[in-house]
Amino acid sequence: MMSGDDEIAMPDDGGRSHELANLTHSQPMMVPLERIHPYDRNPRQGNNPEYDRIKASIRTMGLDQPLTITQRPGASDYIVHSGGNTRLDVLNSLYAETGDVRYATVACLFKPWRCESEVVLAHLRENDLRGGLTFIDKARAVMDIKALLEAECQIEEISLRRLESALQQGGYALSIGLISRMGYAVHTLLPLIPKALHAGLGRPQVQKIRALERAARQLWEAHDPDANTPFDLIFATLCQRYDDPDWDTGLLRNALESEIAEQAEISVHVVRMELDARIEGRRVTIPPPDEEQDSDEDEVDWLDKPLANIRLDFPAPLDQESVDTSNPTSDELPPDSAIAEDRETDPVPESLPENDVILDPAQNDFGNPDAAAPDELPAEINVSTPTDLKSLRACAWTLATRLAQRNGLSDLVVPLSGKGLGFMLCDVPDPALADELDEESLSQLSLVWWQLAACAELTLAPLSSIIPHLRAESVLRQALEQQDLARIYHSVWTLDPGQTGHRLWRRLGERDWTDLLSLMESYRRIHLLAEERQLDLWAPS
Repeated sequence: MMSGDDEIAMPDDGGRSHELANLTHSQPMMVPLERIHPYDRNPRQGNNPEYDRIKASIRTMGLDQPLTITQRPGASDYIVHSGGNTRLDVLNSLYAETGDVRYATVACLFKPWRCESEVVLAHLRENDLRGGLTFIDKARAVMDIKALLEAECQIEEISLRRLESALQQGGYALSIGLISRMGYAVHTLLPLIPKALHAGLGRPQVQKIRALERAARQLWEAHDPDANTPFDLIFATLCQRYDDPDWDTGLLRNALESEIAEQAEISVHVVRMELDARIEGRRVTIPPPDEEQDSDEDEVDWLDKPLANIRLDFPAPLDQESVDTSNPTSDELPPDSAIAEDRETDPVPESLPENDVILDPAQNDFGNPDAAAPDELPAEINVSTPTDLKSLRACAWTLATRLAQRNGLSDLVVPLSGKGLGFMLCDVPDPALADELDEESLSQLSLVWWQLAACAELTLAPLSSIIPHLRAESVLRQALEQQDLARIYHSVWTLDPGQTGHRLWRRLGERDWTDLLSLMESYRRIHLLAEERQLDLWAPS
């Protein structure tokens, strides 16, 4: 509370309002509670989780710091300037409950009015410092500031670069990439999934949805550019269908894959492979469907089926492409698809991580397979550093998952907690791929599967250790339970081992090659460590 010597009483007749309008600096004063109003553009949309604690504190100790207030031009009353809406609400509640005169007048610090955007930014900054703001609350406030700046500066469309600079000058630094994601969340997602966003859907999930939408849109338009149903309608319908406080991006992705597969009349597994590739930064060209193809066969011999003409192209990885955002040519906010991400200052991976950075075992809860999804693990891996089984197994699992994702096998790698090599394959590749891939692509996929099977010790591991991780209806489970490995050879193209170099090693992309070598190295280190310590790798830890 301010001392009596520092307080300036505020007359009830409002005669001081004109005098305050000419102030150029902050001014302490005492103001009647009834003349202070909450800020109507407050970024916090939900209830403050600290409300009860704040109320108890003010009831016991009084207001420990003055409210910061301001006054809009021409107004006689005041609004909260930078944070304090919750404290004001508490004061009103306590005054209504008790009638205690100590709540009737409030110690305040008056700040002269400058502009609306400054007040919104002040509230955003203060609320964010105190915590509790959801990503969508922050995003809406930033977009509100953008609109206010455009009106105040009489600019039709302020650029992201200028908005970034204005926020930074106001003490709220954000990268262009993050501002872009905020705009996407507010303008595209908020009308479609308000429940998920208000429940706390954060920046990483928004980034995943955005990457998924871009890749799915490209597929939709590539397969049927003249489709009667626009992709925007499909995307909006599916988002609204799955809007829930417990949002699951996987449900949205599965539904999009099914829609694209039906529209293009191709296997959903091929769509999944191409979607993985596009998100990863590769290109996969899917040929038109073969009308004579019989898709009802239960079993497919990978060696005897005709192969379609599909080619995989591996351009430069996305993170190696140079994007110049330093010199925008327009003050207009570019369309979503054209906004370059500020990867250096705001990195959020859209797919699986890359190579060459040490894995920190302390940050990897590999004891819980659900603790970290592959795209949430450290960006890169160096298997030469870990010296404990837990970390080495984590390395092997991450490397195997990356290889699987880039080669159309993304749903086949599952983690093994505390035993084996850290991961297992849960099934053979989908037989439908034999009808969609050409010989070169099919051989690469098959050989990658066999390399993963070897590094997981698929046919050597104790059956009791891996059966719980295999799908009940899978060919792999049936083959292992019946000890009929011929079923695996029949289901996965098993090439002459002498072709491995020609069909796999020579043709793998640089990142896949590095990951394969690292995976084999992690396999060796796991076994060397187990032998040195006389450990049974397959005994539960």
